[in-house]
Amino acid sequence: MKTFESINEVLDFAMQSEQEAVDFYTNLAQTMKNEEMRKVFLQFAREEVGHKARLQKIKDEGLFDMEAEKIRDLKIADYVVSTGAGSEMSYRDALVLAMKREKAAFKLYTRLSERTTNPGLKTVFEALAVEESKHKLRFEIEYDDFVMRDN
Repeated sequence: MKTFESINEVLDFAMQSEQEAVDFYTNLAQTMKNEEMRKVFLQFAREEVGHKARLQKIKDEGLFDMEAEKIRDLKIADYVVSTGAGSEMSYRDALVLAMKREKAAFKLYTRLSERTTNPGLKTVFEALAVEESKHKLRFEIEYDDFVMRDN
């Protein structure tokens, strides 16, 4: 993992990661033939924009007052094989790809929270990890409801 020299560097890195998530979900939405799935992925892109804005506000104002909470993990993302994004992607494959992406974001924020000595930043990264785990859980529930029920 990258070594950071300042809080601003850490926040810039996290904001860049959020922008990559925005781009990912926006591009994935454009590949969906199913209008409902397109809406779901665009909603996730908007949520990632919100995360980036939260980080920017923290950077601009020095706010470190987010609270962390526990989210249950179905661990479905641990047991499915990921595929690449494409225009012919099935609903199942899109959900798997999204679960993997959210799991990676969760790990990023968890690791960042473990590496900082700033208690305020630790809380921020823990809270962002929780947000990403909520996203992953939403995709896992969707996967469980619409993919696993047919098997």
